[in-house]
Amino acid sequence: MPDVYFDEWIAQRYEDLWPELFDPAVVDPAVRFLAELAGTGPALEFGIGTGRIALPLSRQGVRVHGIELSSAMVAQLQAQQDASEIEVSIGNFATTALDERFTLVYLLRNTITNLPTRAEQVQTFRNAAAHLQPGGVFVIENYVPALQRLPPGETIHVFTATPTHLGFEEYNLVTQIAVSHHYWQIDGHLKTFSSPHRYVWPSELDLMAQLAGLTPHARWTDWHHTPFTANSPTHISIWQLPPRS
Repeated sequence: MPDVYFDEWIAQRYEDLWPELFDPAVVDPAVRFLAELAGTGPALEFGIGTGRIALPLSRQGVRVHGIELSSAMVAQLQAQQDASEIEVSIGNFATTALDERFTLVYLLRNTITNLPTRAEQVQTFRNAAAHLQPGGVFVIENYVPALQRLPPGETIHVFTATPTHLGFEEYNLVTQIAVSHHYWQIDGHLKTFSSPHRYVWPSELDLMAQLAGLTPHARWTDWHHTPFTANSPTHISIWQLPPRS
């Protein structure tokens, strides 16, 4: 996804537009989960954004490196306290190569869907595998496409509706693209934002992992290790680069 979608206007207001993502009840379990996986090794975040997870993870003692396409988002990260502890590379996380290997690579908040083609998503898994130490893990947080919740013939699913924010997805079942539409009421003005996403199923991600030489490690509904079921709306999936024999 081009960085035009996450321009300076969005970057400066990111926490105001999606305040639920910054709730400690959302952030803290994710940080604990990832810190446990990283252990004493370094971590790499694909799509580090404004550092919503990377900064608190770094404060837990994990050395974090990030890859981010939007320079405006990185500027917001670097303006925050303790940001000097985090190194960031500007680039596409599907292809940007670093001269380092990590115990943990992670890609959160549905960001795998920002890549509009299957080829780019497959390349992301290959890039993650190329950056892992033997035995290291790749973690993705993603939503399960809401197609089963759509009435027959319908293509639109509302995912949030508050007095200040309406958000809905418009599914194209032929192209496997869902366009996310947002309408915000901000300071008395209406702001609209739309972005295309290639939605992807957990089983499809498993195949991408297999193509990259990664093996299934675990899958949960959320950061609290809730078992994943057919009714789970989200998933935390983990794949491992096999240890050296």
